[in-house]
Amino acid sequence: MQLTDTRAIVTGGVSGLGLAVAQHLVANGGKVALFDVNEEKGAAAVAELGESNARFFRTDVTDEAGVATNVAEAKDFLGGLNVAVSCAGILGAGRVLGREGAMPLSQFQTTVMVNLVGSFNVAKATAEVMQHNEAGTDGERGVIVNTASVAAYEGQIGQAAYSASKGGVVGMTLPMAREFSRFGIRVMTVAPGVFWTPMVDGMPESVQQSLAASIPFPSRLGKPEDFAALVAHILGNTYLNGETIRLDGATRLAPK
Repeated sequence: MQLTDTRAIVTGGVSGLGLAVAQHLVANGGKVALFDVNEEKGAAAVAELGESNARFFRTDVTDEAGVATNVAEAKDFLGGLNVAVSCAGILGAGRVLGREGAMPLSQFQTTVMVNLVGSFNVAKATAEVMQHNEAGTDGERGVIVNTASVAAYEGQIGQAAYSASKGGVVGMTLPMAREFSRFGIRVMTVAPGVFWTPMVDGMPESVQQSLAASIPFPSRLGKPEDFAALVAHILGNTYLNGETIRLDGATRLAPK
C-alpha cells in the first residue's frame, strides 16, 4: 500500500504514538480520522494537520455502537477506509496486593477493556468495512495495526493488568490475520519498549539518563517517530502479516 493512498483511522490519535502516526501519514499524502476522548487535543491536532487531511471523532473504543457509528462517519470523511492503527491505551498500573489491599477487580477490568477489548472492537468494526474494498497489490484490501508492549513478554511488578491486556493483543494477532486473509486484510502488532512520554519528560534528568542507559542499543528512549516509521513500513510491505514486532532497542524489562 502506498502512503498516498492511505485512508486511516488512528485511535489515541491526538497525542503520543498515535499523533506521530497521523503526522507521518499526512506528511506523505494520506488522510486520517483521529479517534480519541480528548477534545481539546483533538482540535489542536486537526489544526496542525489541516482540516482537509484530518478530522477528530470523540470515541470511547470500548463502546461497540459508538465505534461502529464513528467508523462509518470516518469512512465518509476519508473517502474510503483501508487502514486502522490502534494506539489508544491506559497503563492501569498497580500491584495485585498493594499497601491498601488487593487490587479492585474494576481496575483490572478497565485496563483490559480499553487495551484489549477496545483494540478488538476497532479491528472488527474497521475490517467489516475494509472487506468490501477493491483489491490492490497482492489482493490487499486493508491493514490493521495494533499496539502491544514489551510488557506482554516481561511484565514488571505492578503491571499484571497491563501485561495481561497487552498479552491479549499479541495473542489475537495471528488468529485474526488468518481469519481475515480471505478478505485480503493484514493484521500486525507492534510491541514498543521504553518510549519517550510526557511522564518521562517530567522526570529528573538523572532518571532519564538512567532509563536511556538501560537500553542496549541505541542507548536512548524510543521516539514516537520510530513507532510511526515502523507502522509506515508495515503498511508498505504486503508480506508482513500475523506477527508482532518488538521495537525496543534490544531491551528486556527487569522485574521492577
